[in-house]
Amino acid sequence: MRFRIAFATFLLTAVTLIGQPAAAATPVTIAYAQLTQTWELVLTDGDVVEVPEALAKAPKTAVNAGARAPFLVSGDGRHFLYFRKSDGRFVERTLNSKERVVSRQFTADTIGEEWPWVSNDGSYVVTGTSGPGLGVFADLRKGKVLGPRGEMDEWGFSGFSPDSKWLLLEGERLTVFDRGLRARMQLKTQLSPRALANDYVTAATPVGTYGKYRKLRLLNLRTGRATGTVTVRLPRGQYIEDLDFDQAGHVIVRSKTKTGVAIYRVSKVTGKATLLRTITRPDEEIWVLPGDGTYELWTERKEQGD
Repeated sequence: MRFRIAFATFLLTAVTLIGQPAAAATPVTIAYAQLTQTWELVLTDGDVVEVPEALAKAPKTAVNAGARAPFLVSGDGRHFLYFRKSDGRFVERTLNSKERVVSRQFTADTIGEEWPWVSNDGSYVVTGTSGPGLGVFADLRKGKVLGPRGEMDEWGFSGFSPDSKWLLLEGERLTVFDRGLRARMQLKTQLSPRALANDYVTAATPVGTYGKYRKLRLLNLRTGRATGTVTVRLPRGQYIEDLDFDQAGHVIVRSKTKTGVAIYRVSKVTGKATLLRTITRPDEEIWVLPGDGTYELWTERKEQGD
């Protein structure tokens, strides 16, 4: 049985339980978020937590009034981020914490013109913009926000490392930055990697036609050497929709299926795809998985082709 509860009630219950002894168990995290009449979190134990304070659409004052408001879940399933209804600020929280404003420069009025990415551990947010360059870089761990920097006007965001320590940005040169935006590695290359490993040297890029990627290459950012093209052995009709590394350095691929999303570990040598798990799409029009960006090919039901 699945239970739907208001977030305020869930938070109160969680606080009440602090300090009580409990048997060792797998921590409950967020399996996915879905948009019904309001945003909801579906937890790994089956419970459903409503988040009524989260905006579903851009307000009338926004540049793109009525556009879908971003709602993100960090890759570890512990943090969720949204624009709150009370003042339009973009905030981060966990199931047991209060809201933290990400940046006062990033508000609901810019929905559709500026969009967020969050690190795997939920502690760092980068925003992209419809104009040249990126927006804010917010380190929530330190409570520090870096605004746009002149030399970054033409940069694009490629991804975080799984440990959330490094950012991969693409401009004239492919560059790895630390969380304070100090450059650690630079390389001039024609490849456009989408994923960075924890060693901040190994990157991965899909190869082929957009929307129908079935191949990838690995790139050494220190030497500039790239591996040969590896064909990922996915089931027929499935493609590489999302490419990443796990904490151990394995290549991870997410692929849209007829019923939801499948997640695979891929051999860097043979391309063998080992199925790790599948996630069945709910009946709702919009859903968001941990680690998703503002928009993925599976975000809206109409994109599923079902």
